[in-house]
Amino acid sequence: FAHIATGTFYNDTHDEDILGPTANLKCSIHHWAEHGIVGRGILLDYRTYALTHNKPYDPYTYHPISYDELAACGKHQGIDIRPRAQGGDIEIGDILMIRSGYIEAYYSKTPEERKEGALRKHVIGPDDGQRYVGIAQEEKMIDWLHDCYFAAVAGDAPSFEAWPSHEKYYLHEYLLALWGVPIGEMFDLERLAKECRAANKWAFFVTSAPANVHKGVSSHGNLTAIL
Repeated sequence: FAHIATGTFYNDTHDEDILGPTANLKCSIHHWAEHGIVGRGILLDYRTYALTHNKPYDPYTYHPISYDELAACGKHQGIDIRPRAQGGDIEIGDILMIRSGYIEAYYSKTPEERKEGALRKHVIGPDDGQRYVGIAQEEKMIDWLHDCYFAAVAGDAPSFEAWPSHEKYYLHEYLLALWGVPIGEMFDLERLAKECRAANKWAFFVTSAPANVHKGVSSHGNLTAIL
């Protein structure tokens, strides 16, 4: 995902650096594979928070989760989601995970319903038929993501951010193209959330080993969480 206005990917990478005769390793996925991604994971179980606070929604529709809602979710779990420098609990290098309920909804559907959801018409812009829950495109969210210095972010929905964006920008542009922060999507966080709720513990050790593919542009997360 590039910074759309300039067509630039992270590390000043352009289309010709990815495909064609001048393709190179400037932004290859194998760089992450060489050392892996390891750190402290923080799970925000927004789905459970919303349903227990009478805030139902359909994860298969556009539903933006605001910063204020995430902060309230964190408070419900006993987490101050502000960065440590501002008096909160988030440390530099933490790995953020947000359970929005998409996987829960996916498992509840029949194979035909899953197919119908996947085949909704895809177009660029707010009229996109592919619509999902995710974090909101808003200044508060951008500032929070920047100030926390997350090593990586992930969620259970197909796009991490609310889709489609109703703004003139995408959070992918900030996270991937501008900051170089990996985004994990469609992670099955159901068992992790269950274990965290049972232990009332929302921080854990995380290790991820991306695929060692030269000139690769994405990878499975291959992630393990240990409470």
